[in-house]
This record gives sequence, C-alpha cells and structure tokens, in this order.
Amino acid sequence: MENAAPGALPNPLREGLVEERMPEPATMVIFGASGDLARRKLLPALYSLTRDRLLPSRFAVLGFGRHAQDDEAFRDEMRRGCEEFARRRPVDAAVWSAFARNLFYQQGAYDDPAAFQRLKTRLDEIDRTLGLPGNRVFYLSTPPSTFAPIIRSLGQAQLAPRPAPGRPFARVIIEKPFGVDLDTARALNRQVHEILDERQIYRIDHYLGKETVQNLLVFRFANGIFEPIWNNHFIDHVQITGSETVGVEGRGGYFEQAGILRDMVQNHLLQVLSLAAMEPPIAFEADGVRDEKLKVLKALRQIPAGDFDRQVIRAQYGAGSIAGRAVPGYRAEPAVDPRSTTETFVALKIFIDSWRWAGVPFYLRSGKRLPKRVTEIAIVFKEAPHLLFGKRADSIRPNVLSIRIQPDEGIALNFGSKLPGPAMEVAPVSMEFRYGSSFGVEPPEAYERLLLDCLLGDGTLFTRADEVEASWTWVSRIHRRWAEETASGDMRLPEYPAGTWGPDEADRMMAADGRSWRLP
Repeated sequence: MENAAPGALPNPLREGLVEERMPEPATMVIFGASGDLARRKLLPALYSLTRDRLLPSRFAVLGFGRHAQDDEAFRDEMRRGCEEFARRRPVDAAVWSAFARNLFYQQGAYDDPAAFQRLKTRLDEIDRTLGLPGNRVFYLSTPPSTFAPIIRSLGQAQLAPRPAPGRPFARVIIEKPFGVDLDTARALNRQVHEILDERQIYRIDHYLGKETVQNLLVFRFANGIFEPIWNNHFIDHVQITGSETVGVEGRGGYFEQAGILRDMVQNHLLQVLSLAAMEPPIAFEADGVRDEKLKVLKALRQIPAGDFDRQVIRAQYGAGSIAGRAVPGYRAEPAVDPRSTTETFVALKIFIDSWRWAGVPFYLRSGKRLPKRVTEIAIVFKEAPHLLFGKRADSIRPNVLSIRIQPDEGIALNFGSKLPGPAMEVAPVSMEFRYGSSFGVEPPEAYERLLLDCLLGDGTLFTRADEVEASWTWVSRIHRRWAEETASGDMRLPEYPAGTWGPDEADRMMAADGRSWRLP
C-alpha cells in the first residue's frame, strides 16, 4: 500500500480494484495546457479517472504553456472545463478539492532551454512535496512544429532519460498529426529517436481509445462463432465510414494544408481497418497486436494507375443544409482559398493482399458536412448460395454485421426472418447490442482509457513508428498522384451539396461493383 503524503488525493473504498492495474505514482506534464484540448478532454479525463479511483493517490498534473497565469487561475479554468465536458458530472466538490490541490501551472516557451531547466526544478519540488518517485508523463498537446523541439529540450534538461532498471519512467504522448507525409514522418521519427527509446513514445489516436474499437478485438477473438467466418469465404465486402456534420469550424487554415485524407483516413480509418482485418496476435500485448496491424498496413495493395479514378474519389462540399440550417460551401469558409482544391470528402476502394482477404474489397469513405456524425464498420456477408423462396427472395438482403464506434456505441447483426402469418414472407430484422442499455453505464471517454494505459506503460492502443510509416507509405502515393494531376491541369474535383452523403461519383464507384453504400 502507498504511504500517505502531503497533498495526496483521498483513496477510499478501493475494494474490488485490481491492484496490478493501478499506475505508479507520477506527474503528468501537459504542454499546451492553456489550449482547447487540455480544457475539453485531458483534464476532464484525468478528473473522471480520479473520481473512479483509477489513479494513484499520489498523482500530480503540471500544465506548461506560453500564457501567464498562476496555479489558482489554472485550477479555476480546468474546473470550468470539467464542469462542462467531464463524463462524470456534476463535479464532485470533495473529489475536485483534493484533485485540484495537485494541479500546478508553469509558464514557458517551447524553444527556451532555460524554461525547461525551470520546469525540471519545479518537478523536483513537486516530487519532494507530494512524495513522488520521479515518474513523469509528458503530453505534447501542441502544434506539430513544436514536437521535435520540445523533445530535444526534454533531453537537454535530462527530463526524459532512456529506460533502465530501477530508474523512474519518462514517457511522451504525441498528438496527431505525426508528419504530413512519409518523408516528414520518417524525419520526425529520427528526431524523436535521438532522445527517446521507442518504448517511451506514445503516438495517440483517440479513435483507438473508443470502447467499441477495443471491443472489436474481444468480439473477434473471444467468440468462437465469428472468427471462422471472418474471411473471404463468407465476407463479400467491408465498408468503413467516418462522417461528420461539421465543416472546418474556424480551422480553415489548418484544413487547407491537411485535407480529409490526411485528417481522417491516414490515421483513424486505416487504424480501424487494420484492427478489423488483422490476424489473431500471439498474445494480447502491445507488440503482439501492433505486429499484426503492421502486417495489414504493409499488405495494402497499391492502387494501379489505370484504376486510380475508379478506386479513389475526392470531392469538396458546396453550400447546402445541415439539420435545416443553411451552411456555406467549403470555399466560402474563413481562411479557405476561394480557388481551393483541398478535398473534404474521399471514398476509396482498397484491397488487402493476404490469404484471409484475397478478393474482398474494403470501401472507405470520410467527409465533412455529411448528414450524420457516425463512425461505423459494416461487414457485409455473401448471400446464401441458393434461395428457396422464389419471388419472395427479392426482399432478402445480405447479412450485415455493423459495429458502431460513435455515437451510440454498439454492434448490430441484420438477418432475414419470416413475417408472422400464413404466407412465407421474409423481412430484415436486427439483433442489437448497445453499451448504454446492456451495461447501464456510459462508456469511458477515449482519452480516459489512453491516458490510463500510458500511465500503466501499455502501448497496445498507441501507434508504433513502423505503423506510422507504413500508413504514410500507402497514403503518400495518392497525394503524389493528386499533385501530378493538379500540375498537369487534369484535376477532377466534384462538388457535393452540404447535407448529402457525398458526390455521385462515390455512388457510381459502388454501383460499378453491383453494390451500394449503407445508410448508417
């Protein structure tokens, strides 16, 4: 058991907790603590973990940012964030009081070596005051251009020593985007590895912290009825959708440089695809899972030049209506070039060259200003080999297993059933599992799970350097082809009205294969 220390959080009623899953006492340093992510996601996640008694009693948070404020002002701002965004609301006054005593703030510039020496002094002081052993997690909630300078400064200040027996741990969480193409991702990996061991690096993708993404592994590998049919003998095709109703939300300058392929597909959707398509790992541990995901990414077939326009559709939203509200087109958004060629929608037809998935197309689509916010994996099974019901068979549809990642996390299986009555009439029905109704609790926020895993030293749900480079290897070829089309004047960029499911070209891509997009 831990010894009480000054400023320690209350730790009542720990019965039932699995002790080996309790992290060691530590301090988390959040670079960019005055930004939106810290207020909306990170501090609310840490507060919820504290309220659920999943953090050690000796745990501190030190915010680091350019803006001047003292500890009390930082605590007040973070409380407002928790009151608005924490899963566990309303804020419990007693839990918050103890939690807030261990919240601190340090002003400094990311490129100032002296600021990192002051940071080291402050961390040592917090360790002494709270009786902490010197374990640290550094969260880089900052612009990508600062990632390498911050990590270099951590090394120069001796704040991130490489792992060694008996030495306190130092881990670094890096937000996306990790590079903007293959070359920049490789360069950033080299820069980071000059200071850190790969085991210290936690490249975060919040999609992997979502409960249904994790449940995908349990669903596949803990149930004997699904894994035998999870292959090209039984599955016709797979659809993965990541749609948003919002536009660029004041981030036009960023999105002009990113586009939906970088912003959503390279990280989120390819990670989801790799989990859906991977082979069973030797063990459910970080490298075992990530080794199998890497094999999927390396097996992605490069799109032949002659099939490029049939397998890659990009488009841009125009003016339209979302939930009855008129919205402008992308080129009319603030900070967007009126002649922009940045894609806000992409649809892809992908093949995985492996024994399990030979011949099975994976259709991916992601876009902004679509009718519904949803992320879903749909496994569409082959039709029964022989239908016995004559003309009535026209109403029979393929079985679909849909895995909803957000919102309303859950899993549904659609199949045909006889309608009540004397006639042999078949109608589609659905068996559904929903987290809220089945377990009676709201699933944890993604950042709760990922922050806890980092504190535990579990990298299973974080991406490894070779995964990042493998995904960029595949995506960068599409970007190069688009750049060539732009340079030659042969670029095609359809427009779709805001509030629709994308351009007609995406529907025609599916229709050419005798298939259609699901309506999630």
